[in-house]
Amino acid sequence: MHGVKIPNSCRNSLKASLLIFPFNLNSTENHPVCYNVYGEFQDKDLYRKTFSDEEKRDRFLRWRIQFLEKSIRKLDFVTGGVSTICQVNDLKNSPGPGKTELRVATKQALHLLQDNYPEFISKQIFINVPWWYLAFYRIISPFMTQRSKSKLVFSGPSRSAETLFKYISPEHVPVQYGGLSVDNCDCNSDFTHEDTATEFTVKPTTKQTVEIIIYERCTIVWEIRVVGWEVMYGAEFVPENKEGYTVIIQKPRKMASGDEPVVTQTFKVGEVGKILLTVDNPTSNKKILIYRFKVFFNTSYFS
Repeated sequence: MHGVKIPNSCRNSLKASLLIFPFNLNSTENHPVCYNVYGEFQDKDLYRKTFSDEEKRDRFLRWRIQFLEKSIRKLDFVTGGVSTICQVNDLKNSPGPGKTELRVATKQALHLLQDNYPEFISKQIFINVPWWYLAFYRIISPFMTQRSKSKLVFSGPSRSAETLFKYISPEHVPVQYGGLSVDNCDCNSDFTHEDTATEFTVKPTTKQTVEIIIYERCTIVWEIRVVGWEVMYGAEFVPENKEGYTVIIQKPRKMASGDEPVVTQTFKVGEVGKILLTVDNPTSNKKILIYRFKVFFNTSYFS
């Protein structure tokens, strides 16, 4: 699915907005996913233009419903087709509980969804949830149906990526949320959303090695990330021939949380052997490791 045209009256809100990512990345059950991002509403001017009076709030809500309805029309309602949407709500830097207008608009939106579109939302996933939002939820939850509450998932900042991966494959999760998906303009041309990633946990104070067996001359390309890094990462090629020499592809180095989120590397292999990607987690916290690779036999890679 793709995004819809946004009315001029709501273009300022889009900057914020409740549509940073269009419906083009799927959940593990193949539901289209929409990412709603609230942090830009810290911008006082934008907040005022969107929520300062009832007329502006109504206009904003109408746009949201219009967008939802246009998206629903693109769903597949045949037997066995995808007929629901997964929504991810990013509350990082969202305005606090003192912003009454946003709280009122959120409550109105929840009621509209519950009363008019209960069957079209598979999950509402809230990530980077601050403490005050959970308190707000406890206030409004008595007014929600049990069916609606069963679709809600909440996760704090430290577990947001882990929570997303339960419902959305890592290759479909945007890089800024812990996954491998990037905008088309930034995309590594060797990988697409169709190239699945492997995810597993690196336990505290342990070392994890990914082993990729190479059976013939080729070029191998891989992507690897550890959510939040703060680990040591290294890569090497070990030939099967015991008389051969190990090649250090990446000398082990400390990967800090501020380093590039995804490391992409390429290695030309001239003999049978294996690639070893090693992650050493010295911290007291478990880490999520994600990787994927492709093997190319096209001789152009050796030019």
